[in-house]
Amino acid sequence: MHVAVAGNIGAGKTTLTKLLAKHFKWEAQLEDVVDNPYLDDFYNQMERWSFNLQVYFLNSRFRQVNQIHDSGKDIIQDRTIYEDAHIFAPNLHAMGLMTNRDFENYSSLFQLMESFVKGPDLLIYLRSSIPNLVAQIHKRGRDYENTISIDYLSRLNERYEAWISKYDKGNLLIIDVDNLDFVANPEDLGDIINRIDAQINGLF
Repeated sequence: MHVAVAGNIGAGKTTLTKLLAKHFKWEAQLEDVVDNPYLDDFYNQMERWSFNLQVYFLNSRFRQVNQIHDSGKDIIQDRTIYEDAHIFAPNLHAMGLMTNRDFENYSSLFQLMESFVKGPDLLIYLRSSIPNLVAQIHKRGRDYENTISIDYLSRLNERYEAWISKYDKGNLLIIDVDNLDFVANPEDLGDIINRIDAQINGLF
């Protein structure tokens, strides 16, 4: 069983991934933020480091997906290989922060990798408004995220919505997180768990 959690920066993906892993006794595969050697450089100089960062993420997630399918375990994954290719890289390209040459190279590499990858059994998309994302980003206080602009988050949100509207890799569960606090409110977490249970039961 492969479940993945998708959503914009600050939507609560990592937190929910950990909570669901604990509840369902799934193994959590978290995004490689701490050991990522490009993140600081990227946020300080996006144009210079955008291609390097996106290739790093692509490599990391491709390896992750292969490990998930080879493991035979029930795994929940924080962010998918599709988000980099359909949201982050095209956004950087559209903003003039990735050259045409680099974007074409990146896209070609993703298409090759995608041909070897199976989508998750269930994708959980955390939908969030910009004010909620900004509040969450400020609350967690990561230094390298201090420079993220509202314009950048808005562009990402638009691309997330466009991607989700056409998502066809497997089952999809959309959760609007603006009025939920699944950390402090057990009822909110319980509601999410019930909705996931219903989806999983429908898979078998």
